[in-house]
Amino acid sequence: MKKKNIKWIVTLGIIAIVLAIFFIVRGAKEGKKELVIRTHVVGNYTVENTVTATGTIEPVETVEVGTQVSGKVVTIYVDYNSVVKKGDMLAELDKLTLNESLSRAKANLESSESQLRYAKSTFERTQQLYENKAATLADYEAAQNTYTQAQMSKKNAQAQYDQAKVDLSYAEIYSPIDGVVLDRAVEVGQTVAASFSTPTLFTLANDLTRMQVEANVDEADIGQVKLNQRVTFTVDAYADDVFNGTVNQIRMKPTTTSNVVTYTVIIDAPNPDLKLFPGMTASVTIVTEEETGLAAPAEAFSFTPSEQIMKEMMKNMDKPEGRPEPPFGGKPHFGGSAPTMVWIKNGNNIMPRPVKTGMSDGAYKIIESGVNEGDSIVLSAQYVVKEAAKKVGENPFMPGPPGRNRNNSNNKNSNRGGGPGPGGPM
Repeated sequence: MKKKNIKWIVTLGIIAIVLAIFFIVRGAKEGKKELVIRTHVVGNYTVENTVTATGTIEPVETVEVGTQVSGKVVTIYVDYNSVVKKGDMLAELDKLTLNESLSRAKANLESSESQLRYAKSTFERTQQLYENKAATLADYEAAQNTYTQAQMSKKNAQAQYDQAKVDLSYAEIYSPIDGVVLDRAVEVGQTVAASFSTPTLFTLANDLTRMQVEANVDEADIGQVKLNQRVTFTVDAYADDVFNGTVNQIRMKPTTTSNVVTYTVIIDAPNPDLKLFPGMTASVTIVTEEETGLAAPAEAFSFTPSEQIMKEMMKNMDKPEGRPEPPFGGKPHFGGSAPTMVWIKNGNNIMPRPVKTGMSDGAYKIIESGVNEGDSIVLSAQYVVKEAAKKVGENPFMPGPPGRNRNNSNNKNSNRGGGPGPGGPM
């Protein structure tokens, strides 16, 4: 019986020792935990809302040069990419058939002129005889009718002659504008027929230093697009370059492809370096809203300290530097509803601050009033093991969004990436 009691006593002793070691280790670990506050330093930034689309780069003005007469191409004076001036000859057609047509028209004109002179003299003689009662009224009217028909025949022959001259001039193809030859659709010796439609011989672009992007914007986004909005776009040929443009036109005619409705938006795109070629595919970003001012990451507006952290803060409230001026540091409330609240880190303490917010792009939000440049806004606060506190304080939890325009790139307090800034382990 005594041995059994001894075994129970030993067992209970071992359990007590294990529990003691567990609580000692746990207490030691808890003692190594440290409060880490991650902050963002308020600075000036540009917040943007955008619409993305794809489009094709095209010249602002293109002209298709054709011919109104048929014939064989005998000479071509330009080639692809040739720079031409208005009035420069581009090509020449065979003129043999046209010259023959002009000769026939000229002969018909001379014949009609001869008939007109004869009819006129006959009419004048018959008129004199009729006035002297030596000719009948029928003779007079017949001579008058012949003279009138001769006049009409002469006008018709003149028109045919003029048309033959114009057709002959069409055998020489001239440039209607100053520009660059984008396309040459004919070769020497090729016969072009203009019987039913005007064949295109050349395509000219007016000025390649002024291009436009024809972007296809989805129907869900077209309501946000307005004239004169700022646009940036890239092309595959220059992956590292960003080109700028402006919305110039919003076409109301829809295009439906596979049940997807899009609208064409014309974007002016200066091309002084001639990097942009017609037909390139552009990835377009239209800035629909833009606001520059003091900004903070969106997570700052959803942060609320835990009860444990608030108890830690209350320990310093009796210190002069730890007492916030009521209400909440003396900052006013905005409107009758509850204000948007952020927490400001001041020394080893954090204090609530009501703010008035502006535009947001989902990652950052403009603060119109309530904070000053250089204030440290709390993004998060947590207890971590002391050995890891340094890493938590150094590594940013939320990197800044790519492509943001920073209003003041030289701001020494800039902390766009959401890193700890001046805040860190307390």
